[in-house]
Amino acid sequence: MLLVTVVVYVTAGEEQLAMSADVQPEGGVLYIVATPIGNLADLSDRARQILAQVDFVYAEDTRHTVLLCRHYGLQPVLKSLHEHNEQQRVADVLGRLRNGESLALVSDAGTPLINDPGYRIVTACHEAGFLVSPVPGPSALVAALSVCGLPTDRFTYHGFLPARASARRQCLVEMQHAQATQVFFESRHRILECLQDVVDVLGGQREVCIARELTKKFESVSKGPVLEMLKFTESSADNQKGEFVVLVAGAGPRQALLSVENQRLLLDLASELPPRKATAIVARHTDLDRKYLYEWLLEHKDS
Repeated sequence: MLLVTVVVYVTAGEEQLAMSADVQPEGGVLYIVATPIGNLADLSDRARQILAQVDFVYAEDTRHTVLLCRHYGLQPVLKSLHEHNEQQRVADVLGRLRNGESLALVSDAGTPLINDPGYRIVTACHEAGFLVSPVPGPSALVAALSVCGLPTDRFTYHGFLPARASARRQCLVEMQHAQATQVFFESRHRILECLQDVVDVLGGQREVCIARELTKKFESVSKGPVLEMLKFTESSADNQKGEFVVLVAGAGPRQALLSVENQRLLLDLASELPPRKATAIVARHTDLDRKYLYEWLLEHKDS
């Protein structure tokens, strides 16, 4: 059956309407299908139809995906595709597409390729001239951005920060002067260490949002200065459970001007001189606001 999409453009100022016929996957197409990040009701009708009708579904973990499929009464043919076998799956995927089969790729949760395997497969499909079609839906990244209460016109996504403390802190140092909102994932095992590093590197007053267990039973979204968010997270074992998206407000205009070199200079001077004297010297040589430098120094000199 031909997939027909009719787009109706109405008069200026009125809403545009789009209507689609029943989904029927085409052969020789790889569908990138978003699946729920928690609440199973978030699987779209189109995603459900695609998963029901494609010839094969490549899943990050077939054991996880089979549970989702059983919930909806689906019985697709599943094959594993994860970070350890993705390269070996390229030939299999391309061969099936050449045979005119329709395929779907899913991750354990959310939108595939967003911090999940798949980019080698998608790249190979593009290079071979096959269509790769998105079936959009849930994404922890987008869900967190929608509720964080921070500017979202520009943001930088970092995936998971490094597990090693020194590497993680270096990543935060590189975020110091970015004016866009910074977003990353964190595990329950490292959330306290990570928030403490944010306090130490970016200062305790930097605004953050912690989105935990999005769309799940114990979902919570908390926003405030990072030092307060650290204390809140420490206050209860329950606040440390689950999957976390951490969103950090971008640097203000003056923070963005205070380079790492100027920070080091200010801290070095403050180790030998009274704070007001040290800030006066740096202000004189950088044209930065003395009051801002003084406040920054009081907040950072002990850390």
